[in-house]
Amino acid sequence: MAERLKLVDLRRQYAPLREEILATIDGVLTDMNLNLGPNTRAFEQEWAEFCGTKYARGVDNGTDALQLALYAYGIGKGDEVITPVNTFVAIVEAILAVGATPVFVDCDPATYNIDIEQTRAAITSHTKMIVPVHLYGLAADMDPILEMARPKGIIVLEDCSQAQGAQYKGRRVGGIGDSAAFSLYYTKNLGGYGEAGIFNTNDDEIAKKVDMMRQHGAQPTSRYLHEILGFNSRLDEIQAAIIRIKFRHLAEYNAQRRHWAGRYTELLGDTVVTPKRFPGYEEVNYVYVIRTPQRDALKAKLLEADIESGIHYPIPLHLLPVTADLGYKKGQFPVAEQYAQEILSLPLYPELTDAEVERVAATVIASVREFAPTR
Repeated sequence: MAERLKLVDLRRQYAPLREEILATIDGVLTDMNLNLGPNTRAFEQEWAEFCGTKYARGVDNGTDALQLALYAYGIGKGDEVITPVNTFVAIVEAILAVGATPVFVDCDPATYNIDIEQTRAAITSHTKMIVPVHLYGLAADMDPILEMARPKGIIVLEDCSQAQGAQYKGRRVGGIGDSAAFSLYYTKNLGGYGEAGIFNTNDDEIAKKVDMMRQHGAQPTSRYLHEILGFNSRLDEIQAAIIRIKFRHLAEYNAQRRHWAGRYTELLGDTVVTPKRFPGYEEVNYVYVIRTPQRDALKAKLLEADIESGIHYPIPLHLLPVTADLGYKKGQFPVAEQYAQEILSLPLYPELTDAEVERVAATVIASVREFAPTR
């Protein structure tokens, strides 16, 4: 029996980095500068330069990066924030936490990212922010979003949590909108070994506010002088040290992800709906998502063959219990609702082998053929 193939196998990535990571952790603990220490400061500078922004501020996790951004921009009661309905719940948590109203739009059928025309139609006099999500490692179509937002003074906050290193028309995500939030959760293309996040911006005042808010509302030089509403959301120094090591390999990791995604697409052909590639975009394939009406049966067949798979995400945001009070109904976002019944994420990480990718593809093809009606 073949060994179970995991959806994500971080052990393979860790093995060649083990000695360097352990030595770095030991160095952090020997120094005992654990609060916004030299690794955090260095990573902030490196990440800002990578994304093409003036500032980066390390925070505790990606959800905090979103929430602190909303607070920094003064988003609150009576304000509307437009965001796609087919993403992780973190953006809803952040919007509701500041007292604002989430306004959902459907996804584009081809890219899975935020639908541009629905976004345009959703703008009202109460719209203060648009949060495009670069879903599955593919950048959202940012130019038309900026074109509709800028004349109205609407802030564009990129959610880059699944797209570290992705490019849109020669620009890296995180440096295209007004600000950006990244999760550095351990399963991401770039992640620590636990929770971590980072916020990017070119705005001096917003960077200063986020810097203060992550430290209980105090300036770094005035530890006990709490000037604004703050939180405890600082990037952990050990996580920063680990992330800096992995950051040096990000381009290589992303290239391997693109390679395996291309190989899957080649092998699967038209057996299932596979992700498309678009001119002007350089995706980083956080996950490889296929679609088939027999999704649940295929998932079971893969598990029988000791192949893990996932669903990103099974319930659109407007159908979650937490958003029930917003008044949305089933059927309002037909593309996302249909896709939620059909999407399936196959194993994808840099350290896969060609034999493993072939094994997954062969199992998918055989299973789908088995489901096909006989004549």
